[in-house]
Amino acid sequence: MAGIDSAPSFRERLVRDWYRPALTPLTTLLLPLSWLFAAIAGGRRAVYRTGIARPAPLPVPVIIVGNITAGGTGKTPLVAWLARALAAHGLHPGIVSRGHGGANAAPRAVARGDDPRQAGDEPLLLARTGVPVWIGRDRLAAARGLLRAHPGTDVLVSDDGLQHYRLPRAVEILVVDGERGFGNGALLPAGPLREPAARANTVDAIVVNGGTSGAMRVAGATWAAGRAVPEFAMRLEGARFVSLAGAARFAVAADFRGRRVHAIAGIGNPGRFFASLRALGLDPVCHAFADHHAYAGSDLALPDAEVILMTDKDAIKCGSMADARMWTLPVEAAPAPGLIELILEKLHGPQTA
Repeated sequence: MAGIDSAPSFRERLVRDWYRPALTPLTTLLLPLSWLFAAIAGGRRAVYRTGIARPAPLPVPVIIVGNITAGGTGKTPLVAWLARALAAHGLHPGIVSRGHGGANAAPRAVARGDDPRQAGDEPLLLARTGVPVWIGRDRLAAARGLLRAHPGTDVLVSDDGLQHYRLPRAVEILVVDGERGFGNGALLPAGPLREPAARANTVDAIVVNGGTSGAMRVAGATWAAGRAVPEFAMRLEGARFVSLAGAARFAVAADFRGRRVHAIAGIGNPGRFFASLRALGLDPVCHAFADHHAYAGSDLALPDAEVILMTDKDAIKCGSMADARMWTLPVEAAPAPGLIELILEKLHGPQTA
């Protein structure tokens, strides 16, 4: 178990160093690998940018919701919000995802109640939107499978895929952690970036999850002259806990005060979840796990815990081990006004926005 009182793993030390303002001895040591990663990533993108290779065609537009950093930024809640918003405007969206955390080599549909070991945790969260969800390592094949199964679909939303250049895109939305930004500005593994920070200049919109507006500008990003990318603030909202042992049971933070509370999180940025609990007035003992962690009973063996709090993403994998101590905190994305109007304009022109 990786708790706050345990020695940090190599990856935990590395991630911590990624988000320091300058290179550390560890990240400096990794710079040669970072340069190699940059050359490979840049060459791959150049193949598509120069027309040597082209995205495969699809009969409907695709909206990419992605990031350029490793780890969580809030993409999946934004994808869920976007699917509902598109449906509310009369469209028939579908969602494609790689399906991290699942055994999903071949394209397949995802339904509520599927085994998270097969479907992945985030796709199961997205299936709650009620729109078709398909997964696959080859997102283009997943998109084609979804469209064959649901021919009425008229727009696709890709959860991640900013670097999946075979997948065509009508709109690119970059999601950034407003508190951590782009870290030290270095590419993997010396820093958190999958692509250079200047990639932010090429997207259609930037969504800043938490923190302050303009966070990227002070976090290692470079911006091309004359390129103004619309920027939207976003919050993740949730204050009502749901029992894993019974969906009809609800609680608020005040119900847990004075009790021994533990919190677990196997997400890209566990610290964000722990901070949200503190903002609600709780002071839990925190246990951080790797993103997409496959929980075992031993992970939840916290004998002194009267209450165990977790994210929805964790709860999907812990349901079969649930007891009366376990509660999840569902959250929903709340982006600033204007984002859906911008997307509709990009898709169909000003007359439909």
